[in-house]
Amino acid sequence: MKLISDSREQTLEVGRLIGAILAKGDIVALIGELGSGKTCLAQGMAKGLGVAENVPVVSPTFTLINEYPGKIPLIHLDVYRLSGPRDLEDMGYEEYFEGGGIVVIEWAEKIRDILPARTLFVSMRYIDENTREMILEGPAEKIRKLEELLRVNSPRQGGRNLQT
Repeated sequence: MKLISDSREQTLEVGRLIGAILAKGDIVALIGELGSGKTCLAQGMAKGLGVAENVPVVSPTFTLINEYPGKIPLIHLDVYRLSGPRDLEDMGYEEYFEGGGIVVIEWAEKIRDILPARTLFVSMRYIDENTREMILEGPAEKIRKLEELLRVNSPRQGGRNLQT
């Protein structure tokens, strides 16, 4: 599925809708260059998972992992500073991947080889100051559920619908 977001608000809303379709044990791999909207999308997913509005969701670039309580716990990883999958293995990533939460990984292209088949991949691309392209690939059931939610709740900004 390909989406074009024309604003931060639309990207947050797409993230919220993705969060709404996630279940315990799901993994979301965010791929894209600096400034492509990965953290913004993760913030939207946190809203969809019921993380409290007063809890700041920030990229864990230096801490590597942030955990947020919600209706399902959100485990937010940023693997930018890792050299590859071996560094993640040293951290005991299996515990997170097999735990009872949702794992969202920024810079997931660095560890793509160790991600399970059930992973939802979101490739993001910076188009201009406000516009981002998102390509979603993964479990057909998740993509179908998101398509249904988007039909009903198409995020709008300035009178424009999110483009699919």
